[in-house]
Amino acid sequence: MTKTLDPSVATLTDPRLKAFAGSARRLTILGATGSIGRSTADVIAAAPGRFAVEAVVGGRDAEALARMAIELGAACAVLADPHGYQALATLLAGTGIEVGAGPAAVIEAALRPADMIVAAISGAAGVAPTHAALAAGRAIALANKECLVCAGAAFMATAKRSGAQLLPMDSEHNAIHQALGGADPASIEKMILTASGGPFRTWTREAIDAATPAQALAHPNWSMGPKISVDSASLMNKGLELIEAHFLFGIEAARLDVLVHPQSIVHGLVTFADGGVTAGMAHPDMKAPIAHCLAWPERISTKVRRLDLAELGALTFERADMDRFPALRIAMDAMRHGAGMPTVLNGANEIAVERFLAGAIGFRDIARGVEAVCEAMDRAGEAGELLSVDDALAVDHIARDRARAHLAIGRDSGTVRV
Repeated sequence: MTKTLDPSVATLTDPRLKAFAGSARRLTILGATGSIGRSTADVIAAAPGRFAVEAVVGGRDAEALARMAIELGAACAVLADPHGYQALATLLAGTGIEVGAGPAAVIEAALRPADMIVAAISGAAGVAPTHAALAAGRAIALANKECLVCAGAAFMATAKRSGAQLLPMDSEHNAIHQALGGADPASIEKMILTASGGPFRTWTREAIDAATPAQALAHPNWSMGPKISVDSASLMNKGLELIEAHFLFGIEAARLDVLVHPQSIVHGLVTFADGGVTAGMAHPDMKAPIAHCLAWPERISTKVRRLDLAELGALTFERADMDRFPALRIAMDAMRHGAGMPTVLNGANEIAVERFLAGAIGFRDIARGVEAVCEAMDRAGEAGELLSVDDALAVDHIARDRARAHLAIGRDSGTVRV
């Protein structure tokens, strides 16, 4: 069973967290060419003089990264793909911007002098560079939930040792952070994350099972990358976010819950022991939580659409359907199990989503495959306690290998090999 976190671990409700000083905050953006990275660039551009960019890190798109590095005046640009070095160097020749490529260069970029690291590399690939920056005492604006899903205990212990500030950039966790208002975690009765329900909210189980990649990517409210869009469609994303909240806020599974809220206006709610409820609300635009993190503890102006409740007229909420969306149940089971099970869940899910997007398996096989890997690794004793980030990455590697083997089936076979 998942245990309550050690109360000595510094969390986001800790009033001792340090404020930033100075007029221009120096930033490094990990995952600069993704949707979060592009929105971060928009927030920076809208606040001239408030931010400077030390480094930008991308995956494989040399052209997009070079363009962003020039636009933001970055001192350094790095691609995770080692084969992209020459293309990036050619594009940035004569600009004075330093260039690098490969995993080691990504770590070096994360350790360059900066006030804050925007951690937005998608998936487990973001764990090592984000942890390196955290260990070095850099403030982290966290938009990569896999860091805490894969290695939450190790990350929070590192934050405590280094004194680094960890701010949530995901819209739901950022809303909770604001709704808490520095309250004592012991006074929280329930912490609720909301889910839009995704594109399949009103679909039958049979229709969801037969969904195509194009249908899963058609999110009604948010513009996101393909992996997180599929996770949103299955509600796996909300399960991963619950695990992240468990570590971020020091709240055990019994006090965490999910509500489906199709309008995506209320992003998180906190119910306190006295019966009071606070909520974080905004139109679904990632620039709001990004701006909140980048300027913390101050506020800066954005062009995010302002909330007019009279215009909206009504906000609706409903319980999540675990039968039609079994991925959420599987994720919650992994959270309650604790130890290395969330790491297994995340690694298996990344492979399952990858195979679904490639057309190799059906949508229903995502949850089935993830559950099969979780059960198999539990039986084999491969999901025990994780003492370090290296331990977590090792379990993640095993989970991916198991998932590749378990999902080596045809799209319409109706079963998952175990």
